[in-house]
Amino acid sequence: MVDFGNTLKTLRLRNDMTQEQLSQRLGLTKSVISAYETGLRMPSYEVLISISRIFKVSTDYLLGLERKQEIDLSGLTEEEIQALLNLIQAMKRR
Repeated sequence: MVDFGNTLKTLRLRNDMTQEQLSQRLGLTKSVISAYETGLRMPSYEVLISISRIFKVSTDYLLGLERKQEIDLSGLTEEEIQALLNLIQAMKRR
């Protein structure tokens, strides 16, 4: 599943995380993360769930079954949240 590998890599880079850092958080080797990202391997259910928790996305999102992604807005003011919502709406209208 190439979609999973691309999604994983995108999430990892978006979170400024190296393959080594992700592998340490999951208790795996860097080569396993590389194999996930290139589509050579798929994670076990347990690892898939751990990845979803690390990046705060659903397993469906990781597997390409759902394109909707949630964003953690905790810690932001109401004004900051509204500014982000306005930006999202403007981008959707393009």
